[in-house]
Amino acid sequence: MTNSRPRSANRWRAACATALAGVLCLGTPAAAEGDASGPRPGGSDWTVSRGGPTATVRLDPADGSVTFAVRDGSRTLVEPSPVGIVTEDADLTRGLRLVDREDRRVAERYTTVVGKERRRTVDMAESRFTLEGAGGARVDLVVRAADDGVAYRYVLPGGGDGAVLREASGFVLPGDAPARLSDYSVNYEQPYDGSTAAGAPSGQYAYPALFQVGDDHVLLSEADVDGRYPASRLTHTAGSGRYDVTLADPAVPVPADGPLATPWRTVIAGDLATVTESTLVDDLAPPSRVADPSWIRPGTVAWSWLAGFGAAQRSLETQQRFVDYAGAHGWEYSLVDDGWNTTDWMPQLMEYAQRRGVGVLLWMHWTDLDTAAERTAQLDKVKKWGAAGLKIDFMDSDSRERMEWYDEILEATAERELMVNFHGSTLPHGIQRTWPHVMTMEGVHGAEQGDVQADDMATLPYTRNVVGSMDFTPMGFQFGQRNNTEAAELALSVVYESGFQNYAGSVEAYRSRPEVARFLEQVPTVWDESRLVAGTPGEGATFARRNGDRWFLGSVRAGDGGTEQVPLTFLGSGSWRVDVVRDGAAGLVRQSQVMDRQDTITVPVLADGGFVAQICRAVPGRESCDRPVDAVPVGTLSVTPARADARPGTTLDVDASFVLDEAGPAEDVTLAARTPEGWTVDGEGATADELADGAELKASWRVTVPADPAYGATEIPVTVTYRDPEARRGAPPLTVERTVRVFVAREGVVYVSSLPFAAEENGWGPVERDTSNGENGAGDGGPLRLGDTTYDKGLGVHARSEVTVDLNGAYDRFAALAGIDEEKPDKGSVLFEVIGDGEVLARSGVLGPTDAAHAFDVDVSGVRQLTLRVTDGGDGIDSDHADWADARLRETA
Repeated sequence: MTNSRPRSANRWRAACATALAGVLCLGTPAAAEGDASGPRPGGSDWTVSRGGPTATVRLDPADGSVTFAVRDGSRTLVEPSPVGIVTEDADLTRGLRLVDREDRRVAERYTTVVGKERRRTVDMAESRFTLEGAGGARVDLVVRAADDGVAYRYVLPGGGDGAVLREASGFVLPGDAPARLSDYSVNYEQPYDGSTAAGAPSGQYAYPALFQVGDDHVLLSEADVDGRYPASRLTHTAGSGRYDVTLADPAVPVPADGPLATPWRTVIAGDLATVTESTLVDDLAPPSRVADPSWIRPGTVAWSWLAGFGAAQRSLETQQRFVDYAGAHGWEYSLVDDGWNTTDWMPQLMEYAQRRGVGVLLWMHWTDLDTAAERTAQLDKVKKWGAAGLKIDFMDSDSRERMEWYDEILEATAERELMVNFHGSTLPHGIQRTWPHVMTMEGVHGAEQGDVQADDMATLPYTRNVVGSMDFTPMGFQFGQRNNTEAAELALSVVYESGFQNYAGSVEAYRSRPEVARFLEQVPTVWDESRLVAGTPGEGATFARRNGDRWFLGSVRAGDGGTEQVPLTFLGSGSWRVDVVRDGAAGLVRQSQVMDRQDTITVPVLADGGFVAQICRAVPGRESCDRPVDAVPVGTLSVTPARADARPGTTLDVDASFVLDEAGPAEDVTLAARTPEGWTVDGEGATADELADGAELKASWRVTVPADPAYGATEIPVTVTYRDPEARRGAPPLTVERTVRVFVAREGVVYVSSLPFAAEENGWGPVERDTSNGENGAGDGGPLRLGDTTYDKGLGVHARSEVTVDLNGAYDRFAALAGIDEEKPDKGSVLFEVIGDGEVLARSGVLGPTDAAHAFDVDVSGVRQLTLRVTDGGDGIDSDHADWADARLRETA
């Protein structure tokens, strides 16, 4: 490789003479001076390396095009692949010449809050190639090499280059290279399939994309994506090993006042241990923008969505149960998902959780936060309530505009010390280094899908989870089709890395699996060290991860059962206790033994099975590695009835039971009821000096409604208070409260929801009495809300709906307020009709989510059957949640 270098050659030779070890100066730069319009630009090859794979940049003397290749010793991992960028003003893919090359070493140390290892060391070689095309247009090709991979990006000078139209960037793999690829979708939620580089069907594929070349593996991704530039995906034509970078936007503006640096096109390369343990994507990202991260606390999260969906999010009692479970098992957080925003009890839940040492995370739709005004209002509100963080959902875009929104929301949440979990999101492109309060991101075909295959679960450690925390949401034992064993599911707590581990099990599922509950109390969510012990993509993975002085093993396999053998060479010298949890004949079983680093764990594993282990220093007298958990005693308070209708002067019997569920004992337990002024209660309640786990305390009362009450709803609170004997001296008692909601109607008024239905039809789930429509199950609705008003009585329906009640001429007026429920505040359009004996008596116009409720006041004298009909407003049936609020009949005098 020789080229004439008129003046830059001396400087280049000097740079090579002083170059840092690991930068191979095998070529010389093209002339810094000369006529760019000459017939043929000069060509040459240059390499960049830092103890790992080598990047080779070649300028073709024939046409001035540039290629990028990756080698590992004598093996070519990525064949010469196109490099270049096209703007509105210049085609920088050909006719290029090298103007300059600058080399430097990138050496950094940084600490992350989450991840596969918290203390990071960056040691990269960087070469910046300044290339010039026709008309003097320039682009810098910046190449970095580390021991776990290589990467390149373009830097365009600001002003005059027009918008970026496309990149010529691509990656050419050997056609027969085995591949693990996921079809591209904007939320990265497609499974991985096995193929070959050339054999994959034509289409677009998501990052990360994994290829095997000989004994090495290549993982393609991108890093440092922010509001300057869109994310991208890979476009492939069947029969070829080439994968081209396709941007999410058709045009990307170049700043007039400064350069535009594109994301890094990233190649992680090496053996599977190198790939899975790589931090290259984070290493390429900008340093942290959070000066003091001490408020950021990763942890285990109790997540109720897969244990009740929307109905569970609208139930204060359900959310308190999940807070209770977290408090009783030392979990740090509980997450309330989509549906809570139709309720008014969130500050109450926050206070309840705070008393139990549990932080509350809240789900929000990104469109609730897409303007500066919304971000200020919403974030200030939840911060005032005491929220620890947010799960933000449904961004569903890789556009530059959406990346700019990520920048804005991350700055706003960091200012308020709110941690973040993104769902319906892009990938983590190093975001957790720059914004360490990002605990995890979805971007995965996760457990919510309900049917994730074992081979896909065994692929994710080598693909998606390599580039950042992955919110797979495991442990949903009660949900979907199980394609792995219980031990394999438990192993995902170690195999998958996530700063927030959002566990999706129901309280009942955990309590019926004591070994699951026990292990999840111990396993952390952040790691000081991570090692791939064994595995093959799509077939299995065994990881050892260290937190402090304890190691945790997690192993999963796809396919037939067998025996897993794990050498303990990653341990230090001396004796270690190894606690293994595996599948047994009748559930999970635990075994413990003392071993050393010369030993090998041998575990029988079922088909699609796995195991976990906790490893600690062996201490005489200690029989396990478990450490004490800061637990709070919790119990269930049940009160009947929850709701009742009553007339003035009548009585109502109320029964209550409190059962201490776990983490007992509880002391100084008192069960009491209180009534509002004018109401009376007969009954003394109940007390106990101490309740052990499983013990019950009962009480009953008879409540009398005043002869002249306030009409409408009245709440009768029933409360249990108790003390945690392990709490600090002077700590206030723990309190659980349930209410009996008594509705007192005026004389002569009957509510439609209190009548039997002669017939009913509903577009989504059953018609709900005195609650919104909710989801597809009975009793899963929330409060009836139209605008800012909540109603105690009414019907919650979904178009197309008909509810028929028998009147038999006993009533003369029907009245109601009808509209779209706040359950779906931005969707739906419906039309309401009141029908008497088959004749339409009144109808509303088409009502949308922002329209005021329509007031009905209809003469129904002599009507024998009344039908309340809701039809679609003309835009198709979608989220047409409609309420007949305060729907009532007046008895004929």
